Amino acid sequence: MAEGLARARFGSRARVQSDGSTPAGVNPIAIEVLAEIGIDITVQTSKSIDTIDPASVDIVVTLCAEEVCPTFFGHATRLHWPFPDPTAVAPELRLQRFREVRDGIAARLPELDRK
Repeated sequence: MAEGLARARFGSRARVQSDGSTPAGVNPIAIEVLAEIGIDITVQTSKSIDTIDPASVDIVVTLCAEEVCPTFFGHATRLHWPFPDPTAVAPELRLQRFREVRDGIAARLPELDRK
C-alpha cells in the first residue's frame, strides 16, 4: 500500500521502491482499499529487499510494528512509521484495519515533502 500511495502522491518527483521482510504477494484487500481512493496497484508486485540497490536510495521508511523490519544497508536517511500488520487481526476486522493503515500512511507522506 505504501508504494502505491507514495507513487500517487509524488509521481515523477521521486523514485519509489518498496520491499517486504517476507514478500508474499500483493494482498487483495490492499488492492481493494487503494481502489476505494482511486489508486490502482494491480500491477505492483511483492519484492524482497535484495532487489534494491542501496546506492539508489535517499530515504528509507520502515512501516513494521510487531513484525521483523528488513535491515537496509546504505547511507540513506531512515524513518520509522510503525503500523500494525493489517493481516494480523480476525478476518472480519481486516478490511477496516487495511483502511486504517492506508489512511495512516497517507497522513504521514507529507512529511517526506520536507526531506
